Amino acid sequence: MTTSTLAPVQDLNLLRTFLAVHRAGSFTAAAPALGLTQPTVTSQIRALETQLGRQLFQRLPRGVEPTAFAHELAERISAPLDDLDLVATGNCELDGRTAPVHLAGPPELLCARVLPALAPLVADGVRVHVATGEDEELVEQLREGRHDLLITAQRPRGRALAVTPLAEEEHLLVAAPSWAAHVARRRTGTPVCAALETVPLVSTADDMPVVRRYWRVEYGKQHPAVGPAMTVPSLHAVVAAVRAGAGYSVLPRSLCEADLASGALVRLEEPERPRTTALLLVQRPGAEQNPSTLRVAAALQEAARDW
Repeated sequence: MTTSTLAPVQDLNLLRTFLAVHRAGSFTAAAPALGLTQPTVTSQIRALETQLGRQLFQRLPRGVEPTAFAHELAERISAPLDDLDLVATGNCELDGRTAPVHLAGPPELLCARVLPALAPLVADGVRVHVATGEDEELVEQLREGRHDLLITAQRPRGRALAVTPLAEEEHLLVAAPSWAAHVARRRTGTPVCAALETVPLVSTADDMPVVRRYWRVEYGKQHPAVGPAMTVPSLHAVVAAVRAGAGYSVLPRSLCEADLASGALVRLEEPERPRTTALLLVQRPGAEQNPSTLRVAAALQEAARDW
């Protein structure tokens, strides 16, 4: 990194606004985290650029791209400002405890994998606040500072967020034993996807996002020939319905491995190219100031080796 002399900045709030934009990747995303309107954020960035005599961001159709000088400035001011904000916001607590770790991710994965992995830390005094939601929404909330860590299948754009590969989640084509026997009888000389045309499909939505991805990878088709016979609000509900004999579906291994072990569900095929989704651990810049965040991240990476 090159070093340069900075012009004096009298208002630390301008630097806080700059750092928030640098981390969020846009003026719009930074505004809620700062409690400001987007025009105010834009005005403050222009004021800071005027004081420094340097351009900080290139405006893009979606968001902004920091200049080389902006990257240098962010590296120089992030740690001091984060330390100040920890004290100012009460996140650096005086009773010996660290602040809670705000963790977010998909609800099914959190229940099946993440919460059991974090139970020993919680028993040891680490506090964790958990939120759920859709990937895209949670990524934007992380940029706004509402979460410290996020488990997601969606790689965030930009370089401000630290992204660590966590695990590969395998997706399996499953049904109850009665439907599995039906498929086996119809499979003579035909692929599984053809045999499934007479089996009801259970999905979380009419557009069948999980099932469609499986069909594209395994069969080179955009979607099953027949749409869902039942739509339910969550993957947990899909498991319950399929287990009860409602039909077939595609499920993450983490949600159905116990039922597979007990025989309540049966894999309909074991493809040569397993259908997997990469799970990523994303960390908000500055979150490492809380030691508990580092402990939670380390625990998740250790547990993910067996996922």
